[in-house]
Amino acid sequence: MANWIDGTVTDIKWWNQKLFSLTLSAPLPSYKAGQFTKLAMTIEDKKIARAYSFVNTPSQSELHEFLLVTVQDGLLSPPLSELSIGETVHVAEQASGFFTLDEVPSSKYLWLLSTGTAIGPFLSMLGDPELWQKFEKVILVHGVRKKEDLVYQELIVSTCQSHPLTFVPMVSQETITDGLSGRITSALTSKTLFNYVGVEASPENSQFMLCGNPEMVKETTQILLDLGFTRNRRAKPGNITVEQYW
Repeated sequence: MANWIDGTVTDIKWWNQKLFSLTLSAPLPSYKAGQFTKLAMTIEDKKIARAYSFVNTPSQSELHEFLLVTVQDGLLSPPLSELSIGETVHVAEQASGFFTLDEVPSSKYLWLLSTGTAIGPFLSMLGDPELWQKFEKVILVHGVRKKEDLVYQELIVSTCQSHPLTFVPMVSQETITDGLSGRITSALTSKTLFNYVGVEASPENSQFMLCGNPEMVKETTQILLDLGFTRNRRAKPGNITVEQYW
């Protein structure tokens, strides 16, 4: 069972009517970029908990940030969205997960493919020096339904200016001029994504990290397998590392 500590809300930032970032102050032990913890609230005498990835890059600070979407019939996200500065949230003390940079072999290119709020772990990695030591170029792809769902643009643009990062926004329900329209799966199948970035990805030069809904992860993995890439395992390193986001 998780050991719970109290986290104090220090900031809530709304990106649109459904997406928001929640910042908590809590004395957590060290964790790695890409890991997650659990947040919980006691509702009607019952503790409701859900897993959320850290958006912030790990540091000595006690501030921890999470990207959330309010689910209409959800048990936890609506109450979390109604919190005010100074209120308390239960936080699992120990972080979890192996969706971290030390689990990925070094390569020339690292492709970070995400949908929705699953961009969170990748945002955490952007500030990790290991990312820029292991890979010559990083391509961050964020698949969303509408342009208003493209969060943390200031952070991403700033990182593109200071590091070898290429950002590819991909919007499925609207036309976009600076990015790609459609879905990640179709952009991979048609090789539109590779052409857009100007990189001929191969098993010899590329690593892929996939984070999103289970169907996206499953379909994208199969597409990459069909292109000759292999799953990354500790016993047998490959090219594809995945995290299903619920």
